[in-house]
Amino acid sequence: MNGKPIVYQMFTRLFGNQNATNAPWGTIEQNGVGKFSDINDAALRSIRELGVTHIWYTGIPHHAVIRDYTEFGISNDDPDVVKGRAGSPYAVKDYYNVNPDLAGDPARRLEEFDALVERTHAHGMKVIIDIVPNHVARRYESLSAPDGVDDFGVNDDTSVEYARDNNFYYVVGQDFEVPESRDGYQPLGGEPHPLADGKFDESPAKWTGNGARSAQPRHDDWYETVKVNYGVRPDGSHDFPSLPAELRGASCEAHLKFWADKSLPDSWGKFRDIGLYWLDRGVDGFRFDMAELVPVEFWSYMNCSLKAANPDAFLLAEVYDPSRYRDYIQLGKMDYLYDKVGFYDTLRPAMSQNAGTDGLVDVHAAVADIADHMLHFLENHDEQRIASDAFAGEPAPGVPGMAISALISRAPTLLYFGQELGEPGAENLGFGDPTRTTIFDYAGVPTIQAWMNGGAFDGGQLTVVQRDLRERYARILKIAAAHPAMQGRYADIHVHNRQTTENYTDRLFSFIRWTSDKALVVVTSLEPESTHQLTLSIPASALSLPPLATGEHTVSDLLSNAAQILGSDGQRWTLPIEIEPNSAQIWEISLSAD
Repeated sequence: MNGKPIVYQMFTRLFGNQNATNAPWGTIEQNGVGKFSDINDAALRSIRELGVTHIWYTGIPHHAVIRDYTEFGISNDDPDVVKGRAGSPYAVKDYYNVNPDLAGDPARRLEEFDALVERTHAHGMKVIIDIVPNHVARRYESLSAPDGVDDFGVNDDTSVEYARDNNFYYVVGQDFEVPESRDGYQPLGGEPHPLADGKFDESPAKWTGNGARSAQPRHDDWYETVKVNYGVRPDGSHDFPSLPAELRGASCEAHLKFWADKSLPDSWGKFRDIGLYWLDRGVDGFRFDMAELVPVEFWSYMNCSLKAANPDAFLLAEVYDPSRYRDYIQLGKMDYLYDKVGFYDTLRPAMSQNAGTDGLVDVHAAVADIADHMLHFLENHDEQRIASDAFAGEPAPGVPGMAISALISRAPTLLYFGQELGEPGAENLGFGDPTRTTIFDYAGVPTIQAWMNGGAFDGGQLTVVQRDLRERYARILKIAAAHPAMQGRYADIHVHNRQTTENYTDRLFSFIRWTSDKALVVVTSLEPESTHQLTLSIPASALSLPPLATGEHTVSDLLSNAAQILGSDGQRWTLPIEIEPNSAQIWEISLSAD
């Protein structure tokens, strides 16, 4: 698949749900749940029309849930160590099967997922799922592991805090205690449940997923999970070989040759085999949750093993420490990392009127050497919705935000389901707070339901404003995915215009991308009210832009189809524009030699 990847993150259990009850702590019977079968051909066609190349199906591996599936041989999970009624997708209980909630027939749930993979491929898109290597559910119990594969922890020596080949860390001599309640929190909102008794049988207690070492984690720890041991001793030292410096940036073949004769911790092989299992089922790549909590050396081994099986596997990691970005890319062999701490965290306040755009220049320049590896997003399941009161309070800033985010680099762009419809995430469903669409409880997503229109996925119940917003997103994303200038060079023209152009303020942001024959001039306004009239200045000679004949040239805005006259004197281009609040313009210029 050529061009820039466009990733559509779908929270699978919510996506196809047509039930609009949305009762706090509601059961499946009350609130409904989306199924694999709801993601039909019409849905996939409509997603593909956005320019999407990859769908990240979030919440696929079988995680801890409250619903009783004992008739299928699945043990019940304890509400005292499950977040919400539907459970966190990041507390995986069985890595060799899928969430039974998502299947019409839970006994055939893997077959139903396989059919979804096949449908997705038939519509020209690839499939990404989560792997969560840092932690697993408090009670990991695989019913579906291949012969010869032991569950995490079954062979551990629980008499010691740490051993290299233990899968978990232990609080020796102490039993696990459920966290003390905070702010009156009660599992299932206080609804009686036979297992909701403030107790959970785990002896000895294991370290909690975020590294908490107490037998009784706090309520704000990741108490529903346990930390996986990769051979990192409790003092932080490593019980495995270090990567030699010459492997920085080296091929995966060289990395695998280095690991071939090494004795490695047991957990390394377990997660490698999990990844290979899903590739073998047709999955095309993974989003690795909290990858920076797992040693870089493991990622060299894991990712190169995956690339050996599928050289095109899409490998995306959640990493938030900028000082370690290059290690995870050049040594850990990740394809892509989140650009959150730099780019998202600078763009968000500009979108919400809490800052200007000037800071975007420096944060993008800071990763210039690895920009192609830094995935951009405006929303995901961890972040607040643009239209929520905690962010911008309306969806309109998403248009200029997406133009900036999607077009400034060749790296992938992520679109969170419902973002393109202005979903505010306003419902209070139980464990989580409004402003983020719940990942812990059963719910229907109002804007998705309006687009879904009873399974037609034709937007039949959308408002005019929602339809227009979706169309604007689609145009931007299609340009990002396919326009040849997106694979060319980038230059900032924002600083130049801030210094030289009248009426060009820090509520605007502009840049240019070009190849030898095409250029895109991207101009955006994050101004909420005022229209800006100005003449944009592009220092052609200083940027070593390809030649453009002196004189006037008619150029077009790819978003509105409006035409404008671009002037060129051989040294500088000038473009008169009028840009409305919360909007973007993408001017296409055909280049030719003098």
